[in-house]
Amino acid sequence: MSSTDNLVREHLRAIRSTVDRLADDMVEVKGRLGLLEQQYASISVRLDRVDERLHRVEKRLELVEA
Repeated sequence: MSSTDNLVREHLRAIRSTVDRLADDMVEVKGRLGLLEQQYASISVRLDRVDERLHRVEKRLELVEA
């Protein structure tokens, strides 16, 4: 039984090691995703401002209806 116990413990250690690495990877992925979300939000705000400005220009040039 001792060799079976050792084999089970060895597999459990390998599983624990893999789970630990995956947890570390998830922390990194979540951090990167957070940065992407911030960048997307920033770009979205900037595009909204450009759209508003373009609409005002088109309105002044009478290219669109009020």
